Amino acid sequence: MASMLINSSHFATRAVSGGEVAFLDRFQGLRKQSFGTTKSGLRVGRKGKGSSEAVRVAVLVRATSYRPGRYVKEKGGSIIPVSPEDGRINFLEDEVKLRLFQGLPDESRVGMWVKPSFQRKTKIVCTIGPTSNTKEMIWKLAEAGMNVARLNMSHGDHASHKEVIDLVREFNKEAHANVIALMLDTKGPEVRSGDLPQPIMLKKGDPFTFTIKRGVGTDTCVSVNYDDFVTDVEIGDTLLIDGGMMSLEVKGKTHEEVYCEVVDGGELKSRRHLNVRGKSATLPSITEKDWEDIKFGVENKVDFYALSFVKDAQVVHELKSFLKEKSADIHVIVKIESADSIPNLQSILDAADGAMVARGDLGAELPIEEVPLLQGEIIRSCRAMGKPVIVATNMLESMITHPTPTRAEVSDIAIAVREGADAIMLSGETAHGKYPLKAVRVMHTVAMRTEATMPEEEAPANLGRAFKTHMSEMFAFHATLMSNTLGTSILVFTRTGFMALLLSHYRPVGTIFAFTNDKRVQSRLALYHGVRAIHIKFTNDAEETFNYALSILQKKGMVQDGEEVALVQSGKQPIWRSEYSHHIQVRKVRA
Repeated sequence: MASMLINSSHFATRAVSGGEVAFLDRFQGLRKQSFGTTKSGLRVGRKGKGSSEAVRVAVLVRATSYRPGRYVKEKGGSIIPVSPEDGRINFLEDEVKLRLFQGLPDESRVGMWVKPSFQRKTKIVCTIGPTSNTKEMIWKLAEAGMNVARLNMSHGDHASHKEVIDLVREFNKEAHANVIALMLDTKGPEVRSGDLPQPIMLKKGDPFTFTIKRGVGTDTCVSVNYDDFVTDVEIGDTLLIDGGMMSLEVKGKTHEEVYCEVVDGGELKSRRHLNVRGKSATLPSITEKDWEDIKFGVENKVDFYALSFVKDAQVVHELKSFLKEKSADIHVIVKIESADSIPNLQSILDAADGAMVARGDLGAELPIEEVPLLQGEIIRSCRAMGKPVIVATNMLESMITHPTPTRAEVSDIAIAVREGADAIMLSGETAHGKYPLKAVRVMHTVAMRTEATMPEEEAPANLGRAFKTHMSEMFAFHATLMSNTLGTSILVFTRTGFMALLLSHYRPVGTIFAFTNDKRVQSRLALYHGVRAIHIKFTNDAEETFNYALSILQKKGMVQDGEEVALVQSGKQPIWRSEYSHHIQVRKVRA
């Protein structure tokens, strides 16, 4: 199976005279059964005149999911990452070709092949803000690894967001196989404190008051933007500011004011987010501002909505009905971030096109120890339903102000990747942080390294239930099995993106190259795990289109001459086939 290709570590040997130490780095793509156990390089040195002595030198080069030739050396237990800028060995282009394996036993040479090249599969969502909303930064973020640009409607205005949309579209015109999707994230029914003339330092034990009167901002009292705030809170409730950075206990209330005592102090600034532990505000999930922003998204044809503070499936149906009336092909990603959403989780996910685990507010409204458990449950549920899932909030929070992440943040990224998230998200790190590019590179590198050590994945046992009415599900399963067994990438031709996303959720070890004649489909597929979407025009001649697609991949170095690829013809809309026929082919790439 393909997991053998990724995880096995083997060596080839050859002899060199004159005391020179020589070893051959691991050839990418050797079958595990070809060698069986670890072998070592061979050192041949002189031992007096006319004599020689063979000395074994063990050196390990472990394959990663970088493109061919990029690897990680391991010596004596240390790991040395090799960046794209460093020197590399490419066994297809350099002198180290199959001739170097001539000294191997015949049984060891049987079954050699070139493992298909593929890049990072877990996608990266970047929030665009003041430090990243220029043409130069958007180009650099895309080059560093950004796959989806997130527009946070809690900040900025329509004019500034339109500029970002135009810049992303300009980039996409130039990027043939690395287009960026657009995600509009609604503000939602947030409860926030009012404006303050200057920050207030709250200390433990201090009394403090929140009022529903507008325009109040003193050292001891501040306004709240939510008229039912007094009704929603009860004496003994815990109020959290900025997701728990500060906390206060409710001691009393009137019809206009809530009296609190500071439990955990800190600096209170203007317009801070407020939560009540264990409760959600009784506000509509889609506010008037949200509807205006949604209409803005329709006008500008964004790819996704991230719908904030979804409490039940009804609000998702409401939004989808609106989009249907407007003939808007925009997918709805629900943000799971309120206590009220948990009892309705399955119905919400059923109604949506995907989900985001928004851990900030989720951890404020629920006990924090529940957050990692809910993250795993939401990822598993989305995987079983065949829907994309994004893990968000605090992934590299320290890199807003520091150039390197904490080790816990690195582990957090790795856990999300291992759990099977389609995408991981950066918020303040790229919106207003000091090191947006470094944050993306760290996320890219950690995800890549984690993927390189992951075994072949088993598809969720009940994944087929999501697509049981269509034959394509069976073909996606068998195409994945074939790809994993032969170690090939997969080519799929799609008008709607359906077959590509179905293959994505089966998680083949090779890249899914999705060729489409619809640019909207191409950009939307940027969110899906392991999919590289490429826009081409479909001709009436299937063979002509297949050859053209392969030539594109060859020119970009995504497949190599002699490499095998699996070609899938299936899906909701037949292309070059009858409606009731489906095809899987294995082809060898020819120059």
